[in-house]
Amino acid sequence: MSVETDETWTSDEYGRSHEGRVGVLLDDGSVPKPVYFDSASGSSGWEVSHWSVYDGAGTYQPRPKAHLLRAECSCGWTGPRHTVDWTTAGELPFHESGLRTAERCEDDWDAHIRDVATATIPLPAELEALFQSVTAAIENLARDSPTAAVKAARTLELIAQRTAHWPANDARDQDPQRVAADFGLSVDATRALLARFGGWHSRG
Repeated sequence: MSVETDETWTSDEYGRSHEGRVGVLLDDGSVPKPVYFDSASGSSGWEVSHWSVYDGAGTYQPRPKAHLLRAECSCGWTGPRHTVDWTTAGELPFHESGLRTAERCEDDWDAHIRDVATATIPLPAELEALFQSVTAAIENLARDSPTAAVKAARTLELIAQRTAHWPANDARDQDPQRVAADFGLSVDATRALLARFGGWHSRG
């Protein structure tokens, strides 16, 4: 048996520390189990937990029917609940009739990511402006010389390795939860980040 994974959302900044998805709740408030589908041959099947399969369809063994959709994040955050409107769905399959509700969930997760960014440790305004200027300069350089742009990016990479080594070692000795909150990452992802810049092995 295989398992079909959900459609998920991630950001470049926070990766799987804040991986979002559309969650489903039934009318009793419970979270449904993945739906099992037989293969055409009947010899094997697969489980699916994408929100769109919870449509109440099926003759012999009806699938659970979604009552609410909400955004969920791997950090444990959940968004506001949005009621599924079955009255106006008509003959449309759920992946079409419920799409706008699912998109509202993604909008909620986007707002959550903005809140995460706001809660991280701020950088000095002049440094933020410098990063934006360097980014624009490399993008402009890439139009004339892709190799020069890559060399510039490589230079930034070397600067990051040199300048972050000792700060990463110092941060290693601080409270892991507080350091993780400063980055907006999970504790495990923070350990891996510090290990990469600090030059030691990370177990998780």
